[in-house]
Amino acid sequence: MAPTPKAAQHTFEELLDGVEPALVKIARALRAMIVKVHPDAVETVRLGDHAATYGVGPKKMTDGYAYIMPLREYVNLGLYQGALLKDPKRLLEGTGKGLRHVKIRSLQDAVNPALRSLVAAGLALRQKG
Repeated sequence: MAPTPKAAQHTFEELLDGVEPALVKIARALRAMIVKVHPDAVETVRLGDHAATYGVGPKKMTDGYAYIMPLREYVNLGLYQGALLKDPKRLLEGTGKGLRHVKIRSLQDAVNPALRSLVAAGLALRQKG
């Protein structure tokens, strides 16, 4: 496997530096959920993108299936192939060709079982290639 680019050699804690404490708790809860779904997930933090990507390898668009992006008022949980996923609870937002996201505004939102299902489906889709 190719080495991780220098721009992506950061930690999750660095990503959370300066983020509102309530949003830090949300981001950590989302990260914990992703790790439960995919214990071997490759976490790649790019401070320039202000996001942590989770995937089967370090490449954002070809290996990643999900990302966590803390913003000012919420945390985005994004799915790189979200447009292809079944979303019976209609949580996903966005109009891009593939990318979709969910705006997480509370810890209660972060532990929604429907989010876990979306992450698992995103992982399965990425593993298919």
